[in-house]
Amino acid sequence: MSVLVNKHSKIIVQGFTGKEGTFHAEQMIDYGTNVIGGVTPGKGGTEHLGKPVFNSVKEAVEKAGADTTIIFVPPGFAADAIMEAAEAGIKVIICITEGIPVQDMVIAKAYIEKFDCRLIGPNCPGVITPDEAKVGIMPGFVFKKGRIGVVSKSGTLTYEAADQIVKAGMGISTAIGIGGDPIIGTPTKDAVKLLMEDPETDGIVMIGEIGGNYEAQAAQYIKETGNKKPVVGFIAGQTAPKGRTMGHAGAIVGGHDDTAEAKMKIMAACGIHVVNSPADIGITMARVLNGK
Repeated sequence: MSVLVNKHSKIIVQGFTGKEGTFHAEQMIDYGTNVIGGVTPGKGGTEHLGKPVFNSVKEAVEKAGADTTIIFVPPGFAADAIMEAAEAGIKVIICITEGIPVQDMVIAKAYIEKFDCRLIGPNCPGVITPDEAKVGIMPGFVFKKGRIGVVSKSGTLTYEAADQIVKAGMGISTAIGIGGDPIIGTPTKDAVKLLMEDPETDGIVMIGEIGGNYEAQAAQYIKETGNKKPVVGFIAGQTAPKGRTMGHAGAIVGGHDDTAEAKMKIMAACGIHVVNSPADIGITMARVLNGK
């Protein structure tokens, strides 16, 4: 069942013929992802990587039935690309682009709310349902198929968690990189909810970081809905100084509840199995699932 993407997803690449778009589209196609074409305005009617190029998302939806898009458009134009995809009827919009102006995202996020779509990102590694669809920039070989869902604000820690889960003898149903920017389409809680409601996911790994209240909101949701599935949690940035932006725009400790320590306390109080190191994610999940 998985969530967001699977082997039936009809995926297009916005910014298809650019350097980043080309490189990652090639990797996605090699993985076996159902990439049906891409969009580069002005290059419609040509072929790239053996797939058709369309002038607009609307054209890709009308001619090829696209329902999912991955965006590699430069930051100055990426918010427009998100809005174009939503307006054209795309259901799942995954935006990889980093450095989109916050003001642009304020407008784009509000605009797409009137459409039936879900935005993942921006500034995220994407989404992968192993053996079915890799819609992102993650190394596919790390993700083996299984029944553990991953939600992460950090890109590299998504891969690390997947590796730990596999080493502990399990696998991944779907891994969602939600993105590190201050304004993103799908906060932690919404991504966790998708996996909680997925019949093919038995447990969830939730990776957060300092800054914002996404993890606390997700923890409250998990507790309020009766801790239906075991959740293992980790917060990156335990040694970060207060008030300094760490790594990227979204990681800044503003108030008392933003620190790693405070978030970990809230998560533990909500019944989440909190680990102090990413190295413990896999073994903790295995232990919890086996009822130990």
